[in-house]
Amino acid sequence: MTSFLLAAVVTFVALLVLGPVLSGIVRLLGFYTIVVERQCKVYMLFGKVLAVLDEPGLHFLWLKLGPRALLANWMGHCFTLDLRLDQEYLRSTPVNSEEGAPMGIGLWYEMYISNPVDYLFKNADPRGSLAANVSNSTVRCLSNLKLADMLENRHTMSLTVRNEVSSKSQEWGYQLGSVYIRKVHFRDEAMIKGIEEKVVNRLRQVTSAIKQDGANQVSIITSTAEKQAAIELAKAAAMRPHIVGAALEKISQDPEIAKAMFEVLETQQLIEGEADITLVPQKGHLLPELMAAQAQPKKM
Repeated sequence: MTSFLLAAVVTFVALLVLGPVLSGIVRLLGFYTIVVERQCKVYMLFGKVLAVLDEPGLHFLWLKLGPRALLANWMGHCFTLDLRLDQEYLRSTPVNSEEGAPMGIGLWYEMYISNPVDYLFKNADPRGSLAANVSNSTVRCLSNLKLADMLENRHTMSLTVRNEVSSKSQEWGYQLGSVYIRKVHFRDEAMIKGIEEKVVNRLRQVTSAIKQDGANQVSIITSTAEKQAAIELAKAAAMRPHIVGAALEKISQDPEIAKAMFEVLETQQLIEGEADITLVPQKGHLLPELMAAQAQPKKM
């Protein structure tokens, strides 16, 4: 049991230490190399390109390069390139419209390496050259356009810039992908403030016009309602004497009912008038005059 555990520990340590060391020595001798997804390796020896490996997987260099695989790692050079899609954004590229307005174009574009050899040897800075080419093409193709077209037709302008840049970018090993104009803006601060003032003034005019129109509509509705109410009240006031007269005429046909009604109305008027009522006997003689003389007026 002890020998088994000792053998297991020794095997584990050997695989843990000697495995990577042996793998590094074999790769150093140029026996094999590993290319990951969307990666390219270019082997060069004495100023000549020996191989371009862009297929992901395990590659045996002795089968592809022969004895030169040993010299490629020691006396040559291996370039590792990233073939993944890359993006770049150019901010506020200056152009002028047909009307002379200073505009800024924000341009976003995609690119990836399509020819590794041209990318490495035909241009010292292909990424910077592509950015400069895109900027120059933007100025050349989009200058002197009408301001309305700049603000509305972004898709057409994007296609124009892409068609202008694509041929040149392929010479440097780049393949240009999508080109999209994300932003079109004014660069002159005074012009921006002037446009803001005009917009604010226009909004104020529109707001005041809406308020005035609403007030006019409310006035029309109010006057119409008041007119109709006055007409109905006038009709009611005109019909009231006729209704009251017809009712009194019908009541006066019975004298007893008419007398009782007028007594009730007289009593109601006395009650509503809040007058003081004093009851005296029929043969009081001077009593009413004395009571009237002693009566004091009410304070309002």
